[in-house]
Amino acid sequence: MFSKSESKQIRQEFWTSFGKEYPRKWLLYNTKIKDVTLKFTFTTKKAQVSIDIEPYDKIIKAYYYEKLISLKKILTSEFIEDIIYDEFYELDSGKVISRIYVEIDNVSIHNRNTWPETMIFLSKHMDKLEEFFLEYKEYISD
Repeated sequence: MFSKSESKQIRQEFWTSFGKEYPRKWLLYNTKIKDVTLKFTFTTKKAQVSIDIEPYDKIIKAYYYEKLISLKKILTSEFIEDIIYDEFYELDSGKVISRIYVEIDNVSIHNRNTWPETMIFLSKHMDKLEEFFLEYKEYISD
């Protein structure tokens, strides 16, 4: 078990290492669509790459989610076959968002032995998710 400060330091080490290993500017929050972001998540149990839809307005959330649902066949056949759509994904904080994601289990940010596998997973899948997003961004935002 790690203290909060030790855990924070390990997280910083991972993300610094990841940035050095894969030195590029990721799209992430710079989608130019309010309330729609691309995210990396790495916890003590799993790693994810996702498109998150987090508006306060439920109608806007449903609108963007439906747009992404309409692209599901393209996303799964041309970009990420095993992507998961979850309209009501609950974050650790209890907040419910819509999330389209791919994940790997049995990895931990606290276990440096899983870092190489996780870095490859994160980079590979974010590349594909960004490619998909940029190709269909105009459709998603209209």
